[in-house]
Amino acid sequence: MACARRGGEGRSGEGVRRAVWRAGHGGDTVGCLPPCLLFLPYSRLLRTGRLPLSSLFPQSPLANRAVWCCRCYRPQVAHVLALLTRRKHVRPFRIQALLNLSRQTGNDPCLVGLLRVYKDYYPEIIVGEAVRGKAAAFKHPDPIWRARLDEIREAHAQRHAGAPSEAMRSGGFRVNRPVHRSARGKLVPVVHTSHATEDSVTLEEVDGVDAFVRSLDRLELPNQLVAVLVDPLLQKLLVLRPSAEADRRVANWLGGVLREVADGDADEDTLWEVLEVVRDYVTQTKTLPPVLLSFFARFLTLWGGEGRRDLVMDILGYTPLLDFQELYPHIFQPLEAAVQDNSSETLLALLGLYTRLLRRWVTALHAASPVPAHADAAVTALVRHVNTLALTLLQIAGTDDGGGGGDHDNNNNVNSVAVESAILSFYEQTTPLVAHPTLRQYVRIELPPSELVYDLFFSSSLASVSRLCRILAAYKRGFEAAMTTRPVAGRRGRPSGGGDSSGVVDNNSNNTTDGAAAAAQPIDASTYPKAYVNRYNGFLMDMCNCLWRARAFGLADANSRGCLLAPAVVAALTAYVPAVDRAFSLASLLSLSHAPLLARQSILRVRELEDEALERGGDSIRTRHAGPVTQDSLAKLAAAGGLRLSWQEYRIEVLEALSARGLPGVTELLKNTMTVLKNSMDGRSAAAAAAATGSQKTVS
Repeated sequence: MACARRGGEGRSGEGVRRAVWRAGHGGDTVGCLPPCLLFLPYSRLLRTGRLPLSSLFPQSPLANRAVWCCRCYRPQVAHVLALLTRRKHVRPFRIQALLNLSRQTGNDPCLVGLLRVYKDYYPEIIVGEAVRGKAAAFKHPDPIWRARLDEIREAHAQRHAGAPSEAMRSGGFRVNRPVHRSARGKLVPVVHTSHATEDSVTLEEVDGVDAFVRSLDRLELPNQLVAVLVDPLLQKLLVLRPSAEADRRVANWLGGVLREVADGDADEDTLWEVLEVVRDYVTQTKTLPPVLLSFFARFLTLWGGEGRRDLVMDILGYTPLLDFQELYPHIFQPLEAAVQDNSSETLLALLGLYTRLLRRWVTALHAASPVPAHADAAVTALVRHVNTLALTLLQIAGTDDGGGGGDHDNNNNVNSVAVESAILSFYEQTTPLVAHPTLRQYVRIELPPSELVYDLFFSSSLASVSRLCRILAAYKRGFEAAMTTRPVAGRRGRPSGGGDSSGVVDNNSNNTTDGAAAAAQPIDASTYPKAYVNRYNGFLMDMCNCLWRARAFGLADANSRGCLLAPAVVAALTAYVPAVDRAFSLASLLSLSHAPLLARQSILRVRELEDEALERGGDSIRTRHAGPVTQDSLAKLAAAGGLRLSWQEYRIEVLEALSARGLPGVTELLKNTMTVLKNSMDGRSAAAAAAATGSQKTVS
């Protein structure tokens, strides 16, 4: 009987040992078991799991070691969990377990920090004293190593200052988390969302374009919407989901900064740093929200014009397409009053602002469908305002040019050409409106003042003259398109633009108009008054008389205005020129051969033709033209064995050479104005193309 019991004891003890091994304990643990456990019924309870193995061990050393490990590594584990936790990880049972553990440990700071992460995803969690207690932020386990890492990152950021951030490398579909935030970047808070629901998604969870598209309708706005100024992902969200509340909150934040500066609670450097952020925002989004305009309306009334003018003008260059007559008294008039100091540099800066503004408006009109009803009035008012500004600027530049001598004159001449270039750059922005098949039906042509046109025509820069002629040639196509459109019954002409038009007369009658036509009406033959069209035709006639017909300053042709030169002045110059040289006359001094800007280009083309003839025929040319070229000199040259070239061919060669050298304006104006010249040049081009095609076939 005893042997049987010892055998049963051995089998039972072996089963208990296997149960202990399966529970993950080693042989030393088995040695700690009381001997009674090796006998039934305890062994059966252990093997079946009905008796917990942990309840049979003494409290030490196993329990003490487990408690020590939990307390030792809890801060690090909680820190790692806080960094890794996302919405999908936050579950009710985990929240409850974490709350219980926090209460048991007396609001351990690391547990409270982890609870705050949970509360960001589920604000409705009631955590009681745990979150209201002051818990320190998670600390890095090795501060010295962390400080060294920050130094390395800062040095790397300085070496790659122009490199895109991680958010930009992802296409802007990730929250911007700059590693090294400058003082300017710290003014605007980063994206942080704490008011989310269980069904919503925070911007911090988006890690790419796919996640952004999937959760677009469920994305929750962050706490500080002003972060839109620096975060590309939030910018995309507000573009796709516009929010009046978001715009209002951003405007309120900017208004608060302005009030702090006005009250003396913040310095001006803070304001300029904020405006730098705003400039980056409008540059990236290509838009200036209307609510920001209200901020600048308040700001410009307080600003005295000192400081970073470039920032203000860069931002206002993105002003949306609104009625300029409403924008001017609230935005641009206070701006001009603040910066105006009667210097050409300030006027150039204002002109650059209006040029960028018009370019933005034209771009917006190209993308608009349908064309806004106020587009015509807005563009027309802007151009009329710049007409006066351009005249003032050109007058100041001309006064400066005549105020000195020597090197001072040369420097001012460069400035004068720069002024002309800036003025022409503005008017060049209007030519896409004429070229676009839809926009030219709704936006009228606003001509520059006559004084400005003729002053630019007599510029000392051939590039300026070419650009002016190209602008006027583009306008001609717009006028022709309007004149071929039949007016709607009952329509009356619109008021002519600023400048020097003698009256407002209907193109088809002599009745005056009251100017009450709606801005959204299409452009047709009744849009432009007769006097307005005649003024434009006068530009073309005077330029053709100077460049092509050798009738400079003449008044005999229809619509010619003699370049606005007084008859007494013309008479005095007409008598003066032959007294200097009988071979010249005033009427021909501005032709292609004699004009100061074109004489060298003309004779240079003749030299090139002579060189080409020598290369083809050897001694076929016995003499060269000495210049300047006239119709009689070409006949004498051919008789003397020189280049055989007709007067018409010579002038066409000069025009084609100007176009080939990047100065096509004069050619386009003359070609679009004179039908005979257009047919001749088109015929030459067709013949040259046919000859080139024939030579290719012969070679093949």
